Amino acid sequence: MKRILLFILPILFLVIAVFAGFGLIQARFEEEKLMDDLKKKAKSVNESMELSARHIILGNDLKAANRMVETFQRRERMQGCVIYDKEGKILAITERISDWRDKDKPYLNNILADKSPRAALEKFKEYSVYSYILPVLDDDENVIGATEVIYDTSYVFTVLTQLWKRISASLIVLLILIVIITLLIQRQIFILPVRRLTQWFTHFQRGEIDKLRPFKEKGEFGKLISEVEQVALGLRVARRVVSDNAHARIQREDTWTESKLKDLVHAKLGENALFVVSNREPYMHVIDEETGKPKCIRPASGVVTAIDPILRACGGTWISHGSANADKSFVNSKNKLGVPPEDNRYILKRVWLTKEEEEGYYYGFSNEGLWPLCHVTHTRPIFRETDWQMYKKVNQKFAENVLEELPAKDPFVFIQDYHFTLLPKMIKEIRPDATVALFWHIPWPNPEVFAICPYHQEILDGMLGCDLIGFHVQNHCNNFLDTVNRLTECRVDTEKFSVVRRNKETFIKSFPISVDGYMPGSSSQSDENEINRIKKEYNLQDKIIGVGVERIDYTKGIIERILAIDRFLEKYPEYRNKLVFLQLAAPSRAHIKRYHELIGEIDELVEKKNWKYSDGAWKPIIYLKRYFSPEEIRPYYALADFCIVSSLHDGMNLVAKEYVASKTDSSGALILSKFTGAARELIDSVLINPYSIEEFADAIKFTIDMPEDEKRKRMENMRRIVSENNVYKWAGSIITELTSLKKA
Repeated sequence: MKRILLFILPILFLVIAVFAGFGLIQARFEEEKLMDDLKKKAKSVNESMELSARHIILGNDLKAANRMVETFQRRERMQGCVIYDKEGKILAITERISDWRDKDKPYLNNILADKSPRAALEKFKEYSVYSYILPVLDDDENVIGATEVIYDTSYVFTVLTQLWKRISASLIVLLILIVIITLLIQRQIFILPVRRLTQWFTHFQRGEIDKLRPFKEKGEFGKLISEVEQVALGLRVARRVVSDNAHARIQREDTWTESKLKDLVHAKLGENALFVVSNREPYMHVIDEETGKPKCIRPASGVVTAIDPILRACGGTWISHGSANADKSFVNSKNKLGVPPEDNRYILKRVWLTKEEEEGYYYGFSNEGLWPLCHVTHTRPIFRETDWQMYKKVNQKFAENVLEELPAKDPFVFIQDYHFTLLPKMIKEIRPDATVALFWHIPWPNPEVFAICPYHQEILDGMLGCDLIGFHVQNHCNNFLDTVNRLTECRVDTEKFSVVRRNKETFIKSFPISVDGYMPGSSSQSDENEINRIKKEYNLQDKIIGVGVERIDYTKGIIERILAIDRFLEKYPEYRNKLVFLQLAAPSRAHIKRYHELIGEIDELVEKKNWKYSDGAWKPIIYLKRYFSPEEIRPYYALADFCIVSSLHDGMNLVAKEYVASKTDSSGALILSKFTGAARELIDSVLINPYSIEEFADAIKFTIDMPEDEKRKRMENMRRIVSENNVYKWAGSIITELTSLKKA
């Protein structure tokens, strides 16, 4: 026993010393982390108060000031808020901290004079609080007052106390385990090797691999046991591999949700926030033409449809062009705001462009050059040197805005689409530690087509600054690899699907984008009322109803769709006065000549075909040319017997998936162009070649006459695919790929 104690005691003392040191370090780290989180939270809340406070102070609106401080104090762990004027006098203060008025604040004048914020721990009523004061500036950068938020810090000390309790409990458990294990080891010294070997072979013969334990015997007997041990180890590894594979299959079969993605992001990214960059902003503030007041809308965009749910789930920062006419009125001094407006989940940073920059970079090079180049739709791409220079200038401007937001270590930047092909390289040159991904939302053409672009070398060079480039479908990946292989000096690894250029490896992979697989149907009373209103307004009772939802673009096949409906009614006249097609079309890029012409062509064609078949109040095509929010679209999906997506060339097309996801009752049918990425997944749709008007018309007839059981079966299959391969799985796949690249 004495020898055992002499063996155990030094180990116990060493473990206690290590745990004590570890506890001190962990407690210090936890305290710093909690205080840092508190500072970030206080800063964020104060910045969100700034814009409203500015208007309140300038207008000397004391009622609004009091309302504001009472509203903001409802935040978690917040004690209260204070609004000061430029003289440091309190304009408004939360009622429950009214005693704060009496506190001496010698630092306040310095804050107002220096225009610099202050964060500090303060004593208040015998306990500690955290105070963050932010000067409020007018448009001329003059101080007009200040805002202060005060947080309760008692929870910090509570957390630290709980931490020490956990460390102490862990230490006690560990000490007990050490004692037990030491005693067991000592005991094992006296067990006969033969008996142990017998036990080994008994367990091995029975297949009880988990019961096999390692041996430490020496000599020839030990060699025999060592060989047996290696066999057991191999079996253990094989079992673990089988188990892991089974677990992976289960993971793939599990439906991805917002919470699952959130857990993944926290596990994979940790403290590293996600930064999304796109031209299109997820929320726009526009002046309502009817009321003259600003309102917030979600623009019609596949990028917004896909990325917004991800950042809602995970948080982060979205950097985009602030293009709407009221956007500047809703940002703080850092050009930021919390979105969505009703429930702030992430930060939106708006980048301002001049009219010349927007004209050259967006309307010119991006949409008159790259867009038609990548879509095989017989519209000649236009490349102007002035547009290219503006494109480079804007990419550089966005690079500067992104770089100033990135944290000090290992950020993750997720760039969207063809507007920012030069951005990856620009970021990597300054921040080589950043993990950068670009997702290309439109098709990628073959090398011969892409070589048309006079600046293809610079574009490819910029894109290959990425760690990862994603496309919708494998064919676009193949085209990209062929393009870089033929047009640049690089090494293409067809097994890894990567490109090595200047010792930088970029991985190319397909990630079929999707939507939230659990989009709500139209079961609410308000939706039912809206459906009834639509039916009444457009005389849709007892009609077969089709729907199309697009922004007006020559790639969407709207003209072909109208011609197909015309041919359908010619070929099958029995459906006249029975079918109505609702076309929801949001105008876009209207001052580009081709788009302006297209709007006129569609207007003329719709009018012509409606006149051709007009019969009393009935007309076959209801053409609704305006912006529709997702909430406004939902009733149209609900009442539609079928939806038509007739894109002439499309990266994915999320309208098809949105329609399927919205059909919670598994009704309806989808007519889908073969030239969309979605056609690879939604094989139970009625697939068409939109260029073949005859085939298109027959497909409408086939869809209408399809038995209800078959429609339901097809829709259920498509809903299962959309649900399983939803936008959260898409994001999870990209984030998993990004983090694996970082580890490599």
